[in-house]
Amino acid sequence: MTSGEHRTGCARRKRNGVARTRWPQAALFERARATSFRNPGFTLVELLVVLLLVALLVGIAAPVVSRSIERAKEATLKEDLFVMRKGLDDYYADHGHYPPELEALVEKRYLREIPEDPFTGSASTWTAIHDEARGSAGGIIDVLSSAEGEGDDGTPYSEW
Repeated sequence: MTSGEHRTGCARRKRNGVARTRWPQAALFERARATSFRNPGFTLVELLVVLLLVALLVGIAAPVVSRSIERAKEATLKEDLFVMRKGLDDYYADHGHYPPELEALVEKRYLREIPEDPFTGSASTWTAIHDEARGSAGGIIDVLSSAEGEGDDGTPYSEW
C-alpha cells in the first residue's frame, strides 16, 4: 500500500485540508463488511417468518394430498370391481353358469388373483351376491365391496 492509499485500496486526495477518497462508495463497503462479520446468523424474527411460511404451505398441501389418496383408492376399487365382474361374465359365457365361489375365477384363470379391496386391505372381504333363484348353489352373479364410507358422488362403497 502506498502512502497515498487508504486501507480500502483507493487513493486519497486532500482538498482544502480534508482527505477525500476517489470512490466514496468504498467507505460504505468497508462499513458494511465490518458489520457483516460482527453479527453472522439470522434474527429471531426472520426464523419465525420462515417457520410461518413453511407451516402455511404444509397446511395447504396436507388436505390436497389426503384427498388425492382417497380418489386413488376409489379409482382402484372401481377398476377391481370391473375386472371381477368381467371375469364373472366371461365364466358364465364359457360354462353356462356362474362360479360357485370367487376362487374358481382364479383356478380357471379368469383372474390372476382376487384383488385386495383398497379400503379394507383384504381380498377376503368382498361381498358375493348369489343367484337368488337358485340360492347359494346358483353361483356368484355380482361382487360388492364391504368397505364403509361414501364415494365422491355420495354413494356408499358397498353399493358400487
